[in-house]
Amino acid sequence: MSEPQIEYRPKGHYAGIRTRAPLTEWGRVNALLPEVEGWLAERGIAVIGPPMYRYHTVDETGVIDVEVGWPVAEPVEGDGRVTAREVPEGDYAVVVHEGHPDSLRETFDRLDEWSDRTGEYFDVRDGVWAGRFETYLTDPEHEPDLGKWRTEVAYLLNRG
Repeated sequence: MSEPQIEYRPKGHYAGIRTRAPLTEWGRVNALLPEVEGWLAERGIAVIGPPMYRYHTVDETGVIDVEVGWPVAEPVEGDGRVTAREVPEGDYAVVVHEGHPDSLRETFDRLDEWSDRTGEYFDVRDGVWAGRFETYLTDPEHEPDLGKWRTEVAYLLNRG
């Protein structure tokens, strides 16, 4: 992994479904992507980028609180299952992970080491990440080899 780049990002919008699951049930989490995409299509709302995962917490048993969704140009009105959310504005530590998604843990560990080394701390409030995102840059229809996938990891930095 190369050094993270610090990038300012304006506020963005997405529609997603929030769930909790351990990694052993990640297939259930991934299955939410087509549901959200179909929900948007039914309403004539265009997706403006690749799928994204927003992580909120990981508890002591390894259960992850995550939202799975798609970026959209404007705020949408959710229906209870699919919710309208915002990507917070701010400076993000951004790195692209190259390889199988199962090895993302190594990238997270390196980001933590980078934070400790540089004093660039992530925005965590009461144990909840204010902005921790994965965006899947590789389309599985064009590249089925998971070992060749590219995944952007972006953590909102605490700037005060």
